[in-house]
Amino acid sequence: MNDDFETKVRCVVVAGWWTLLVAAVIFLIQWIIYLLVVPAQPAWVLTLWGPGATWQTVPSIWFWFLASFKAFLLLVAFFLVWLTFLAKQLRKRTGNP
Repeated sequence: MNDDFETKVRCVVVAGWWTLLVAAVIFLIQWIIYLLVVPAQPAWVLTLWGPGATWQTVPSIWFWFLASFKAFLLLVAFFLVWLTFLAKQLRKRTGNP
């Protein structure tokens, strides 16, 4: 197998894991903001959401956004695990340590 391809796959894996780490930190920050904002119900949140927003819809939409974001992160993590195994197999085939 081509050493250049193996290097590119390894670089993609490293960049992917860093991207997943940043996304997980963003998810954690959003979750903390959710826990702080929803019980307090400040008026400025409704103005940010728009004229039709109510406190019955804000937590529901925010929760489903976080749930779908978490599902997306899980899919990305599965893909990155597969790419990591692929990079390891390519490294074995090329003879690099």
